[in-house]
Amino acid sequence: MASGKGRGENGIKNTNWKVNSLIKKKGGGHSAADPSSPPPSSSCSPPLSPPGSVMSFSSEEGSAELKDPRIVFQNLHSVLDENIAFFRGQGSSEPARRFVAVFSLIQSHARSLEPAVHAFTSVYHVFDFDAATPANGYRSLVKVVLSCLLHIVHKGRYVSSSRRSLFFRASHNVTELESYCSALCQLRALVYFAQRLLTANRHGDLFFLEERGLSEEFVRQYASMHKGCFYGRCMGFQFTPAIRPFLQTISIGLVSFGENYKRHQSGIGVAASSFFTSGKYAMDPELRGFEFERITQNLDVNFWKAFWNITEMEVLASLANITSTTVRVNKTLSVPPHSFELPLAADPRLRVTITPPVAHCGPAPVNMRLLSYELKEGQDSEELSSLVKQDGSSLNIDLRLKPRRGPPSKYLLVHFHGGGFVAQTSKSHEPYLKSWAHELDTPILSIDYSLAPEAPFPRALEECFFAYCWALKNCHLLGSTAERVCLAGDSAGGNLCLTVSMRAASYGVRLPDGIMTAYPATLLTATASPSRLLTLIDPLLPLSVLSKCLSAYAGTEPMPQKRAEKVNTMSLVRKDTALLLRDFRLGASAWISSLLDNGRGGKNSGTDTVRKSVSEAALNAPQSDPVPLDSGVPGTSFSKKRDSLKSQTCQDLGSHTPFGTSPPGQQGALQSQDGRQQQPEDVSFFLTEDSEEGHPDSQLPLVVVPEVEEEPGFVLGPPRCPSPSSSAPQEFPEGFEPLRSDQLADMKLQTSPIVQNPFMSPLLAPDDMLRELPPLHIVACALDPMLDDSVMFAKRLRAVGQQVSLCVVEDLPHGFLSLSQLSRETKDAANICVQRIREVFHCEAPPRTQRKHRKLERTNHGTGGAAGAEPGEEPGTVTSQPSVEIGA
Repeated sequence: MASGKGRGENGIKNTNWKVNSLIKKKGGGHSAADPSSPPPSSSCSPPLSPPGSVMSFSSEEGSAELKDPRIVFQNLHSVLDENIAFFRGQGSSEPARRFVAVFSLIQSHARSLEPAVHAFTSVYHVFDFDAATPANGYRSLVKVVLSCLLHIVHKGRYVSSSRRSLFFRASHNVTELESYCSALCQLRALVYFAQRLLTANRHGDLFFLEERGLSEEFVRQYASMHKGCFYGRCMGFQFTPAIRPFLQTISIGLVSFGENYKRHQSGIGVAASSFFTSGKYAMDPELRGFEFERITQNLDVNFWKAFWNITEMEVLASLANITSTTVRVNKTLSVPPHSFELPLAADPRLRVTITPPVAHCGPAPVNMRLLSYELKEGQDSEELSSLVKQDGSSLNIDLRLKPRRGPPSKYLLVHFHGGGFVAQTSKSHEPYLKSWAHELDTPILSIDYSLAPEAPFPRALEECFFAYCWALKNCHLLGSTAERVCLAGDSAGGNLCLTVSMRAASYGVRLPDGIMTAYPATLLTATASPSRLLTLIDPLLPLSVLSKCLSAYAGTEPMPQKRAEKVNTMSLVRKDTALLLRDFRLGASAWISSLLDNGRGGKNSGTDTVRKSVSEAALNAPQSDPVPLDSGVPGTSFSKKRDSLKSQTCQDLGSHTPFGTSPPGQQGALQSQDGRQQQPEDVSFFLTEDSEEGHPDSQLPLVVVPEVEEEPGFVLGPPRCPSPSSSAPQEFPEGFEPLRSDQLADMKLQTSPIVQNPFMSPLLAPDDMLRELPPLHIVACALDPMLDDSVMFAKRLRAVGQQVSLCVVEDLPHGFLSLSQLSRETKDAANICVQRIREVFHCEAPPRTQRKHRKLERTNHGTGGAAGAEPGEEPGTVTSQPSVEIGA
């Protein structure tokens, strides 16, 4: 690798990041089809298990090193030895001692990680989908570790080349190295945990088969492990550089929004105050990481719903639409909850009655959005206009001439948006959906299903299935003949694509011709896997946030009590204006104070700068200092001891004592009287209230993947070796302990066996249900905590003989579709999704034998429609019962 000379201050080489397509096919070297043209009919019929692909977005230098861990460790040791020798000869100055301490500790972590990384590289190919798709959670974890080491190598080389310079900022550079050292320590803990998973799991299986055991232990560890280092200076280090500025902006906005959450009673007030208070977080990465960790650990699902729905604001939506593709048709529809009939796929002479959704909320209209690049026949009909809902949609200027109606399209795309089942609508996903409408020249119907926790499972599934059936019956209104229908969705929407198809198969109605899912969630249970270990470091999918979303969708999230109050509009405006002016005054004061403090940062003796808070209430309320993160070297500490004055949000969180913490005023909540660190015993994950007290009858059934039998004598989990001084199991090697946080995650969540329902967790579906699914294309992310969901689901489909393809993109985060306009890398990844949808539309799949409706299977098949009718029903009609089917 080239030296750090000529690079930026952070020591990271600014390279042109190239897209290296590694798409290959078994038995031949044919390249992938051009996304801009439909695939030829002679080669578009997918085999039972077509090869996957990995799209790599990485620098040439970094990519070469990540493929050979030995090169990374060799360069790391060389840089560390050279810097340690130099700074040991610089006397006993504080910067020199800090450099020696941090380089020595990094070297200690690296020597312990090196054999574990080499061991993983020799076995992780066993867990791949196929030889052409080298992707699984073990590979991802190793890549994250190597990426962290590469950042340390680059920073070490920069220090080597610049340490004699007059402008070398010793304090700044050693602080960055300390941050990456803390991150490396936590990654070392994850590697040890992944080794235990590798020992406990069956051959080729990525998920631990029990909710308790290792799964529950990881949650306990997550609740107390320090995570702020991944949200400060190390934010998004594992992703492509084009994404990191966006992630930093999101983190600043999140902590600012969290500080003003519930202080204002109008959305514009929260947004404006967040803008004025964001300065201190932009200039102080440590404070940003501390606040980010506090917010992700404790705030409830309603906070995340409010934050993720910022993109729904009219101002932001209008700005996004101005820069996005212009479409002729953008209508919000409200379909009334009326029953209708569809023909059975197995016997069109018989019809099934589709009833409206009724779960939790009763019958109600289903909202959806119709997008079309060109006006097509039927889209301007009076019948469709009667369903249009005036929602004050965002600005959409079309300067083209008055359109002429074109012929209906042969294709129809039905889309289910993501958002963790709790947030967002089709409006948030409009930018890339408009691009799809243009590139595919296909009408797109995006479903605005009801969200949890107000409408938990199975409400969203019922609405999506009802909307899908309605689209099949009324395709002429949507500008399509529906000769080919494709379902598409990302994240939670990918889950709904799979479960809607399974539901359609159980009712006997027409299945979609194919499915395209991006980073879908297929296992909504508390089950540990190597990729889910990355929830400790992922800024977009922390485990505590995922758990709250899952609990809300399962219907076990407690609903907040909202008091009905009479609110005067003018009083709201006056109150928010007063708070806004105060935030502006205090925010400006904080900016100036931060600048002055940075200017005299080297003059303090033993006491660090006191951080100013925007909230005046925070200046008077007592707060205990965070437990210093011990560096592991006697007499040194990598985290500066700060008298941190918390924001108002932190004041509210501080008033709540998490399980396992000490009462206010007692420091060292995680230590026992004899000085040993202890784990919080009362932190539970997806447990009922009775089980919090250790009731023996409160244990839930184990989550077992179907068709997998345990080998005789196989022990789930490594043998537990008792500690010499304690009867508690030894969770990490002797002499190592990860960094701990003083703010425990409140993960006392509830659950029910409903999370094992196949219509909620498709990975747990029996084989006969999976065999009914149409051809499936999965686009996953290598660094996504949900990667193992995609890999294992693709393996299960291949095992039962279903058509499935898996494509894995590198260096991009979960949710890249919403970032498709942000960089070339995300745009290329979004194009893969478009290509997969195009393959569904243009490829002729082999004929499928679809089973009859489940009620018809229990009747005499030779008696026609009358035999399949229920008493009191018309002959030839079968009435579907959504609530009974879901609960079955």
